[in-house]
Amino acid sequence: MNAEQWNEKHPVGTPVIAYPGVRPKHPLAVAVRKRQESGGYVDPGDVDLCRRLVTVTRTPAWTLGHGAAVVSVEGYAGGICLTHIDVTGEVAA
Repeated sequence: MNAEQWNEKHPVGTPVIAYPGVRPKHPLAVAVRKRQESGGYVDPGDVDLCRRLVTVTRTPAWTLGHGAAVVSVEGYAGGICLTHIDVTGEVAA
């Protein structure tokens, strides 16, 4: 979905779940969890790899120079790719 399509369907304030890093099923996140479960060393920077934010959008989506569509959410500075956003409900327009 591109930014224009997103904005037609989802107004600012739409409830979402956002993954600023990677989704939980991403191979990297799975590998980190396996290493943690086995007691192996995990770099502290990797622990928050698939952080999950239950939040709302705070801006319309826009397109970055390289073509990725992003949106800003409450509780996170910057844009998050739309591929890392799950809509959990709609607000009244």
